[in-house]
Amino acid sequence: MKLVGISGAPAGDKTAIAVNHVLVNAKRANPSLKTELVDIRDYEIDFFNGAPLADYNEDTWDIVKKITSADFLVFGTPIYQASIPGSLKNLLDHLPEFAFKRKVTGMIATGWSDRHFLVMEYHLRSILSYFKGLVPTGNVFVHNSAFNMDGDEIKDERVLDRIQALAEEMVSLQEGMKNW
Repeated sequence: MKLVGISGAPAGDKTAIAVNHVLVNAKRANPSLKTELVDIRDYEIDFFNGAPLADYNEDTWDIVKKITSADFLVFGTPIYQASIPGSLKNLLDHLPEFAFKRKVTGMIATGWSDRHFLVMEYHLRSILSYFKGLVPTGNVFVHNSAFNMDGDEIKDERVLDRIQALAEEMVSLQEGMKNW
């Protein structure tokens, strides 16, 4: 099984760090699991204009292929202006309607306001559900204050515990999907 983590942050490291924590914890839950972190900052994703995928650049093809070939996924997003960033939405627009059928699609978000945890539930969850993804219940919001002063490490043990629980739930759900 392969778990792909998508960091949908166009800038900064916090979201990629949070997604990577999910990948590491999932690997602990199932050591045979293959994981990959895909950071959209590393790709030149074409702006979606409704054309067939064949009309877009190689980076767009590559990231769509990584997502659609994964057995399950975790999507990380910063919350900007009470929404996911346009760069992440643009990436999602490139995917086919049934891209996540029989796939667990976890969510982890970072942001400055505690109120922004609802963005995952009311915005990102509906998008993942549209693509037929199975969204776990234990999704995680990581307030920026949970990071150390350098912003390169999560220091809040409660957040780390929630990330571990999300990873374990995702692995358990996806393993259950094998027989469905």
